[in-house]
Amino acid sequence: MTDLTGTRIAILSTDGFEQSELETPLEKLRGMGATVDVVAPGGVESIRGWDEDDWGDAVPVDVDLAEAGAGEYDALVLPGGQINPDVLRTEEAALALIRAVHAAGKPVAAICHAPWLLIEAGLAEGRRMTSYTSIRTDLRNAGAEVVDEVVTDGNIVTARNPDDLDAFVDAIARALTGAGRAAA
Repeated sequence: MTDLTGTRIAILSTDGFEQSELETPLEKLRGMGATVDVVAPGGVESIRGWDEDDWGDAVPVDVDLAEAGAGEYDALVLPGGQINPDVLRTEEAALALIRAVHAAGKPVAAICHAPWLLIEAGLAEGRRMTSYTSIRTDLRNAGAEVVDEVVTDGNIVTARNPDDLDAFVDAIARALTGAGRAAA
């Protein structure tokens, strides 16, 4: 198992995240020794997931988005779900954090519908990326080359859906340790 001791990761989310797409990376990355903060806008104490066809469980928020800075983190994880990334892509502070982490050359990882955030942040053009099937046209229209696998392109990691969670977390760990990182 990869040792991420000393690594600090932010998971940026709000209500309506796909339950497994936040909880699995949170648990697995912490299990590798990383410090992982759930970051959310609005000064809330917790956010609530979406689990298949109804509201899921609440997850405690560690850091308010207004207080999160790219310099504090070694990577940024963006869980999907339809609601969460759609809401966050209207939050300028969320887009600013995504852009700043990317500009610092740190891994930005997005799964399912979360590549909407990468599109909105202006980071999709010229990249090899994937997403949930329903937003692949959005990726193409933003100038990305869409593939059907977990993919790392430079410091951006993307995955399709919850079936990819193990490979997604492995790709994040590889990006953090420098192994398997494609040229930007």
